[in-house]
Amino acid sequence: MRYPRWVVLSDGSCPTEDIYFLGSAAPWLQARGVEVRRIDTSYWRLPIMCMPWLVGEMRHAHVLVCRSLNTYWLSWLEANRGRLATIRYLVDDDIPAAAEDARLPASYRRRMRHVATHLQPRLFALADEVIASSAALGQQLHRHHRTVAVLTPPLIGEPVAFTPPLALTRIGFYGSRAHLGDLEAITPALVALHQRHRDLSFEIMLGEHTPRALQGLARVQTPRALNWRAFQRYRGQHSADIGLTPMVDTPFNAGKSHIKFLDNALMGSVGIYSRCSPYRDVVEDGVDGLLVENDEVAWCEAVQRLVQQPGESRAMARRAARKARELGDPAHARAFWWARR
Repeated sequence: MRYPRWVVLSDGSCPTEDIYFLGSAAPWLQARGVEVRRIDTSYWRLPIMCMPWLVGEMRHAHVLVCRSLNTYWLSWLEANRGRLATIRYLVDDDIPAAAEDARLPASYRRRMRHVATHLQPRLFALADEVIASSAALGQQLHRHHRTVAVLTPPLIGEPVAFTPPLALTRIGFYGSRAHLGDLEAITPALVALHQRHRDLSFEIMLGEHTPRALQGLARVQTPRALNWRAFQRYRGQHSADIGLTPMVDTPFNAGKSHIKFLDNALMGSVGIYSRCSPYRDVVEDGVDGLLVENDEVAWCEAVQRLVQQPGESRAMARRAARKARELGDPAHARAFWWARR
């Protein structure tokens, strides 16, 4: 039996594509005879440049679009909708909420506003199904499309093996600039911890965008943010004892998935999470991570608890790794996409 092909029209959203499809389900699908193609729409900027190759590649294909797509390709899809088997639109952020979140970088808000205003309505109109990365986001998307499915993030990779240290000393933050406002909310706690505990080291992967109060401090490394491929390689070679996952309770953050729980597990970390959605629904406080309020005292006490009790902390990290394997079992994603072939 020959199955239709899948074509991912990529606007450069590599993490989203890899996590939810290309890195988790596509290899498994290909091993079972399903063709999978990825077309870089930034390289093939004008679909007409791909003719007639494009017509053959897209005929009767299942098309997947993640987050956004440029207007040239949108126009081509609208004009050639009848040639395609299905179109599915995968979203992992509340993009209209991002456009209105004053804590986010202005350039990012402008980009999200363009997507929300000019691109998403056309993608909603084209899509047979919209796929959300969390139940909360799915509820928001139901306002725009009648058929919404939820696919929570699969785990791509394997949590690092545990070699219990004598003490926990390495603290990491690996969020993007979209989470800078969340980090700034706990920066006073990190400065206080840095002053009190001279054996602690910090890695804040935001480069020049690291909060000013942390820049230049001894034992605080601020490497520049890496692109997705480079970060995947980095994460395979480095670990952190404690993973920081602050999240201010905002409409934008309310649509987030629990992806950072999986990320912390992949780096062998025990995570500290803000006590808000989605982490209060995933983390069992004191069992596989810590849930805290967003104030200086709470974050200081959480870090100190983990540092002072390394045995308990490593037990939490091991349990978090087991939960991450269950929550992020790629079999869920494979079954999801197999049912849509």
